[in-house]
Amino acid sequence: MPKRVDHEERRTQIAEALVRVAGRRGLHAVGMRDVAAEAGVSLRLVQYYFETKEKLLLHGLQHLTDRFTARVGARLAAAGPAPGPRATAEALILASLPTDDESRTFHLLYASYAILSVTDEALAAQPFIDNPDAAENALAGLIAQAQADGLADPGADARMEAVSLLAMAGTLGTSILVGQRGPESAATVIRHHLDRIFTTDGTGPAA
Repeated sequence: MPKRVDHEERRTQIAEALVRVAGRRGLHAVGMRDVAAEAGVSLRLVQYYFETKEKLLLHGLQHLTDRFTARVGARLAAAGPAPGPRATAEALILASLPTDDESRTFHLLYASYAILSVTDEALAAQPFIDNPDAAENALAGLIAQAQADGLADPGADARMEAVSLLAMAGTLGTSILVGQRGPESAATVIRHHLDRIFTTDGTGPAA
């Protein structure tokens, strides 16, 4: 009997090839033929699964997001069974910093997707902004939860703090990529601002 093809596995194989090639050459320089060669499949097969380069790129973006979610989950697991809102927020933010090959690729390609979506009409038509919105909503929710539990500054604007922290993480990530500062220095800056927001009793900085 012919071997049954796992279509989701094949799509993942192609998405991972896209991430590897784009991580080496930059997203703007990657074509479907390059991805096919990296994945060890035919160009026709890549076109069968994704039809256009834009659809391939969007699938690659979702693949990156799934990998990022797994990284956050691993950090939370390491923090213990009930990490709380402060540790969860820290895991969410620090997981995005480019501290190893995988997170470096994530930061580089995610930023590239954002830039390409400004000038590429097909990418711009896709819901790229959904993922950044989800991160913002999650972080704002964690801060609000901590405020309700007496573990964060009650006067802080949860939404504004979430926006600021994510923007800070993005800028710090780029500073790591270009060699302006190291990962530990960037993490120290993030923790400094988390200490300003999260408290032990709702009145003072966390210990």
